[in-house]
Amino acid sequence: MHDWLQKQLQRIWWTWDPSAPTTISQAYHCFNILEGCVWVMFSALVLQRYHQHRHSQWEIAYSLAFLSFGLTDFGEAWEQSTWLIAVKGLNVVVLFRLRYVIMKRFYPTAGLF
Repeated sequence: MHDWLQKQLQRIWWTWDPSAPTTISQAYHCFNILEGCVWVMFSALVLQRYHQHRHSQWEIAYSLAFLSFGLTDFGEAWEQSTWLIAVKGLNVVVLFRLRYVIMKRFYPTAGLF
């Protein structure tokens, strides 16, 4: 069982091969780079909001969660593996939880941002 789990966690599902790109793999690669940039931008926006209002240190954690999600997208642009998908899933849970706490406590009247 342990060997099976270890194999699954180390499994690589897709790898970017720039020497033989297909249309799908090229689109997937570019999309993940673009998506990573968007998450890094969200991280910067949350950090900017923290510097303006300084409501809570939780906003720094929220910004870092966006940054780490963006970094996983940059990694996913070159390789998709089970451990990366698991990290992304955990990161999404953390992002939603932090968003809920921060928006409810410090920005209850805010809409999207």
